[in-house]
Amino acid sequence: MSRDILQQIEARNADKERAIGAFDIGDTVDVKVKISEGDKSRIQTFSGTVIARQHGGLRESFTVRRLVDGEGVERTFPLHSPHVVGVEVKRKGVVRRAKLYFLRDRVGKATRLREKRVAVEEVAAADGAAAKKGGRKRGAKAKAERKARAAAEGAGKAAKKAKKQKAAAE
Repeated sequence: MSRDILQQIEARNADKERAIGAFDIGDTVDVKVKISEGDKSRIQTFSGTVIARQHGGLRESFTVRRLVDGEGVERTFPLHSPHVVGVEVKRKGVVRRAKLYFLRDRVGKATRLREKRVAVEEVAAADGAAAKKGGRKRGAKAKAERKARAAAEGAGKAAKKAKKQKAAAE
């Protein structure tokens, strides 16, 4: 019964739903929160990793965790709150579960998640741009370095060989 009422209220207010920005669990985000102190208000940023998203619709909330002086700090934000001004994704993380509560037991570098790789289309576009600029500069540079090294080693080997022959002749 109460569930039906909630769905009716959400359906009525669905048009008021605002776009915050697409983010997923495991992403490192900057949450911009409006803070009111007396008659003044300012925007404060809370940076961290999204470890959970709860519920859905207008009631949706998400939990962000970060480490401050070696101490874990978690904040849960209602997604459609007027106090949450925006969510900016800094880094996409690769995760294989819906809740990352296991990060609570970790400290330091152990809390890092692998970063998602770039889409195939973007890589192909980047390769096309590199080809237009004259190919793989890194590959050509490495090849030139290898040739120079081989020439230097060859000169060194030839000098050593000449010394050995001279010593054997004497």
